[in-house]
Amino acid sequence: MSDLEKPIVVEQVYQASVDAVWAAITEVDQMRQWYFEIEAFQPELGFQTEFDVQVEDRNFPHVWKVTEVIPSQKIAYNWNYRGYPGDSFVTFELSEEGAGTKLKLTHEVTESFPQDIPEFKRESGVAGWNYFICERLKEFLEKGTV
Repeated sequence: MSDLEKPIVVEQVYQASVDAVWAAITEVDQMRQWYFEIEAFQPELGFQTEFDVQVEDRNFPHVWKVTEVIPSQKIAYNWNYRGYPGDSFVTFELSEEGAGTKLKLTHEVTESFPQDIPEFKRESGVAGWNYFICERLKEFLEKGTV
């Protein structure tokens, strides 16, 4: 993902309340069921967490730091990978949509990631966010399982 590219934006409407979606994206026990196997997460300004994701023979140490919180409306965090160049911000915004909830995810790169690593290419980011937001989270919220 490059800072020269437009942000990745993924939107999805869930047949779930704003409170249910907020809990799914901010409560660590729920996040582990559809997102990543993280040890800790708090929707609090300045909270930082790190966790590793292994892909084949490469390790990607994720580093997140919460930069904005408006309960039940918006959470944003700085997202980078320890040991790799690059920096970005991910924002989750919630709004009521009929009887459900609309989530708008924006992933904005502020410093380019290495383009010679497949996991850092824009196509990988788009596919990953569509998988997490439009499949995993949707199944978790609407069926209770993933």
